[in-house]
Amino acid sequence: MRELPGRAVPVNGRHVYVEESGQGPDWVVFEAGQGCGRTCWDPVLPPLAGHARLVTYDRAGRALSGRTTQRLGIEDMAADLVAMTEAVVPGAFVLVAHSMGGLVARRAAERLGSRLRGLLLVDVLPETSPVYDTWDETTKTIDRWLAVAQRLSGFRPLARLFGGNLRRLFSADTHQTMLAEDFTPAGTAQTRKEVRAVAAAIPQFRARPPQLPKCPTIMLSAAHAAKGRERQNAAIREHQRRYAESLPDGRWEEVASGHFIQAEQPDLVADRVRRLLGS
Repeated sequence: MRELPGRAVPVNGRHVYVEESGQGPDWVVFEAGQGCGRTCWDPVLPPLAGHARLVTYDRAGRALSGRTTQRLGIEDMAADLVAMTEAVVPGAFVLVAHSMGGLVARRAAERLGSRLRGLLLVDVLPETSPVYDTWDETTKTIDRWLAVAQRLSGFRPLARLFGGNLRRLFSADTHQTMLAEDFTPAGTAQTRKEVRAVAAAIPQFRARPPQLPKCPTIMLSAAHAAKGRERQNAAIREHQRRYAESLPDGRWEEVASGHFIQAEQPDLVADRVRRLLGS
C-alpha cells in the first residue's frame, strides 16, 4: 500500500488528514469527489511534483480523517476546506475539484476571494443540470445499493469486487489503499452521508447559486459515457459548457475520458493546472 507522510489538521472543531508533496513557490489544493479521498489524485501528483506544492486531503469523516458523529453538509465541507487552506497554505493557490467536490469548491470559492488564483473543475455537475430534477429518487436508489454494499464490504473479497472498476484506473498501491480506506463499512457509511448531503444541497444551490468565481476557471467534461447513458452525459456536458461560458474568465473543454479524468488523462489535468499557475 502507498505510504506518504501526512498530518491531522484541526478544522472547525474536527480534523482532516492532509498530505503535502511536490516543491516550488506555487501551491495547488485538491478536493475529491463523492466517495473518494486524497488517493484519487495520485495519478496527477507526479507530473506536477516539480512545479508546485501539492495538498491533498480526506474530508472529515472519511479515510484517515477518522469518523465524525456530525452530519456535515456541503456548506460544512466548504468551511473545512477553507479552514484547512488557512492552516496549511501560506498564500494564493489553484484549487482543483472533481465531481461532487466541485460543489464544495464553488462554495469555498466565495470565501477564498483573492487567495484563489485559479479553479479547475474536473467533470463537475452544475446544479442547473436536469439530472438533478429527479435527484431525490436517484438518491434513494443509490442509498439502497450502498446500504447493501456497506453490509457486505466487511467481507474483503466482496469489497474488492465493489472497487473493481477502479483497478484499471489507478496503480496497484493506490487501489489497495482505496480498498482499505474507502471500500469498508465505515467508508461506505460516509459515502452514504455524502450522497444525502448532495441531495440536500441542490435545492439550496438552485435557490442561491454560489457567486461566480472571478479567477480563471477551466471546466473539463468527460466525453465517454457509460453504456446507456449517452444522452444523459450529453445533457451534462451542455450544462457544463453553459456554466463555463457564464464565468468572467471561464473555459470549457471536452476530454476523451470517463468520469475519472484525473486517472485516465493525468497529464492533461496536470497541464491545465500548470496553465492556471501560469507556468
